[in-house]
Amino acid sequence: MLKFRNTLSGRVEEFRPINEGEVRFYYCGPTVWEYGHIGNFRSAVAADVVRRYLKFKGYKVTHVMNITDVEDRIIAKSQEAGLTIDEYTAKYIDALWEDFDALGCERPEVVPRATRHIPEMVTLIEQLLATDHAYRSDGSIYYRIASFPEYGKLSKINFAGNIAGASDRVDTDKYEKEDARDFALWKEPGSDTEPAWDTEIGRGRPGWHIECSAMSMKYLGESFDIHAGGIDLVFPHHENEIAQSEGATGKPFVRYWIHFEHLKVEGETMSKSKGNYYTFRDVAAKGFSPAAIRYFLLSVPYNKQLNFTFDALAGAEKTVTSLRDFRARLSEAKTEPGSSDEMHQAAQKALSEFETGMDDDLNTSVALAAVHNLSREVNTALARKKVKADDQRELLAVIDRIDTVLNIFGKEQREMLDSEVQALIDDRQEARRRRDFNRADEIRLELADRGIILEDTKDGVRWKRK
Repeated sequence: MLKFRNTLSGRVEEFRPINEGEVRFYYCGPTVWEYGHIGNFRSAVAADVVRRYLKFKGYKVTHVMNITDVEDRIIAKSQEAGLTIDEYTAKYIDALWEDFDALGCERPEVVPRATRHIPEMVTLIEQLLATDHAYRSDGSIYYRIASFPEYGKLSKINFAGNIAGASDRVDTDKYEKEDARDFALWKEPGSDTEPAWDTEIGRGRPGWHIECSAMSMKYLGESFDIHAGGIDLVFPHHENEIAQSEGATGKPFVRYWIHFEHLKVEGETMSKSKGNYYTFRDVAAKGFSPAAIRYFLLSVPYNKQLNFTFDALAGAEKTVTSLRDFRARLSEAKTEPGSSDEMHQAAQKALSEFETGMDDDLNTSVALAAVHNLSREVNTALARKKVKADDQRELLAVIDRIDTVLNIFGKEQREMLDSEVQALIDDRQEARRRRDFNRADEIRLELADRGIILEDTKDGVRWKRK
């Protein structure tokens, strides 16, 4: 029985989708003003695990992830560079997908961009104006918080009356509003050079919050199952999404809200001023593999803070290597026909423990523990020649099944070596037969320089790429 901690209710609840067997899932994606940092990808990997586990449970998933490609920073940076918004964001969108793929995240079914959905936003704003949830002021349009009595139901903040400093926290835009709590739906251009769209509600550009409401409801309907994002988005972004969406439709917007906790760096908030701000590319450039980064990012459950350190990442690198070696050892083991009850029980126990952990609010640490327990037990059995052919197939199937969610083992290396490298391996074997160990060592070093690591085992020579 799959359960999530629902931010809306504040409780862990059994997951029941609106339509049986089908899940409509929205994840607040990145703002593409620069390369994605490791905090962004902690959320992206967490969302990928949500998606993958829903599929593991047999649901048909429609996953939407937006891309915010127009906002104040993008406008400022693009104008500074003398580029259009599309020209400026293009390289960051390309980089996003490169990093996304490298981290083993499955691409969502729909990835809408804000600049491509202006008409949908305008229609939604028109609905809010017509129902008196929105008003015009000095060329801009604002949402009237006082018109939505349930405002604050997600964040559990009491918004009765004006709150000192609320204008800074809720909306940093310098426009005239009826109430400090009100937020911008549509912004009048600040200058003739600022990007803007000519629409039925006037010339301007959308506020950040209206983007997600318009795009999520276009692709998932006015009410859908899951909305996810970083914990920092609970207020004001997701609170505002609820107000404007439910204000426009009169229907419940989202059934389950899932929020991913912060990532710290050496115990501190990540920021450029502190010198502890790392993009995924910064970390990869230090020699860490994407698989190790992914493992590290999902090693702590999504609802607990994760403390990033390079020592911890180095540990994750060793762990991933060990797990992949375990799978290769199991795959390549020469086994006798038959099966053993001990190995069957080990396989089924691992699968059961994995699913129990994931059902409990996606507890990835319990899920990973199940994998490590299986690895230890099977490695011992392999050493004792206790794994039979049927066991081997079942164990590999269980590992592959679990990895449809975790995606840490990677695909088994199956491509052939080129003829030159294969010839060197054959020469080394011949040198060892002649007891010319100096030559055998030279060949091993030469192969290592080419990125090929050799391992001499009881079952013959194994190789792997660095």
